Amino acid sequence: MTTTMTATTKVKATTSPRRRINWQKQGVAYLFLLPALIVFTLVTWYPIVNTILYSFQRVNVGGVQGWVGFSNYVRMFGNPIFYTAWENTIIYVLLSLVMGAMVPIVLALIINEMRGMSSFFQTIVYLPTLIPIAVGLLVWRQIYAPEGGILNSLLKLVNISPQLWLQDPLLAKPALIVIMTWIGAGGATLLYMYALREIPPELFEAAELDGFTVWQRIRYIALPLLRYRIQIMLVLQIITVAQVFTEPFILTNGGPANSTTSPVLEIYNIAFTRTDFGLASAWGVSMLVALSLFSILYVVFTREDLSKG
Repeated sequence: MTTTMTATTKVKATTSPRRRINWQKQGVAYLFLLPALIVFTLVTWYPIVNTILYSFQRVNVGGVQGWVGFSNYVRMFGNPIFYTAWENTIIYVLLSLVMGAMVPIVLALIINEMRGMSSFFQTIVYLPTLIPIAVGLLVWRQIYAPEGGILNSLLKLVNISPQLWLQDPLLAKPALIVIMTWIGAGGATLLYMYALREIPPELFEAAELDGFTVWQRIRYIALPLLRYRIQIMLVLQIITVAQVFTEPFILTNGGPANSTTSPVLEIYNIAFTRTDFGLASAWGVSMLVALSLFSILYVVFTREDLSKG
């Protein structure tokens, strides 16, 4: 028995030799990759490493003033705004999942069921993505205006009192989430559309012949086959919403009473208003740690999707 196993091992060793990298043949390929690797290191890894180093130093407009150890982190954790900003971020994420996550899925499913007008509605849905975000936010400011705003004017028609959409701490975050959904739904809808079109059409045709309603085709065919894509998109949405900056910066400046401030907005204020780059770097490291966890989750779901595909 031992002799047979030894012979088998030798046969495997001779028939499947260990694959080695032929550096002589592949050296030219790595030489061509070298400029891209250098650029990637300079624009990605160098800023990350520099931010981590700055978080342990006193840095201002004059440059590095010296090492301060964990002093920046002590100041960061001792500031109540740190907890307010992350609490707002958690609420942003939860509201985006409740209010906005289903919008692109529903739009994609509706457009996919259309026949002749599918391309037209895809274009309509994607149009908000093409509008410069600053211009779009100025329009939304007029929509949410307390006096003469379009939304409050519509509420008056049904005898509902005007609301302070961006001035009320209870309404400001949902109002911003509506804008984020309007901006981001177009791209997400197209991604779901492409995923739906990867499903063999024979499945839908067979279900239709078997008497499945539209809702049954969506429930038993489309949604189960979109499950992994939905998971990936949800993680991406969390990562994107956690970095919200432009909407509160332009519309509310973090108010009222810091109810819409976010970590990125606070990093901006610390770095460019107070020029305390060391403390801003400590905030940046906290964001790096939090978003890295979701990035790992994204990689896991992506691998699952590829394995299922």
